[in-house]
Amino acid sequence: MLDYDGDTHLYLQIAEILRQRVSGLTSGHPVPSEADIQHEFGVARTTARRAIHILREEGLIYTVQGEGTFVGAPDEAPRKPRKAPLYRQIAGDLVDQIKAGRYAPRRPIPAETTLLQQYECARETVRRAMALLREQGWIYTVPQRGSYVSPRDSWPEH
Repeated sequence: MLDYDGDTHLYLQIAEILRQRVSGLTSGHPVPSEADIQHEFGVARTTARRAIHILREEGLIYTVQGEGTFVGAPDEAPRKPRKAPLYRQIAGDLVDQIKAGRYAPRRPIPAETTLLQQYECARETVRRAMALLREQGWIYTVPQRGSYVSPRDSWPEH
């Protein structure tokens, strides 16, 4: 339980809670994301980020961009590598849903925020997925409106 009125910063309290949790885990085990920490403790993203930063500086955890944060040091971790970067997985999932008709041409695809929550990843990961889909011709973006499925004749040949 966090002491919101005490003399210890919230991020230090959260770091201590996480330190206790990871002490019993094996190397390579995933650690909750910043978004998970933010949600669990009801704190701002920067507070969650600071807590993770402390454990990373202590060498208790490490982060692999696009994959997540894990217990231990990167060289000792037997984590299972992803087959493809997460942004490619997100893009692939959206393409599958477009092909299946879940998202129709000239209709919106899920908003960035929705995808962030669904995939529990960084905003930049979702943006890379969207950029890839735009580059390939699957979607187009209307400023201040969102992203939409391209007309069928604009889809790439696969």
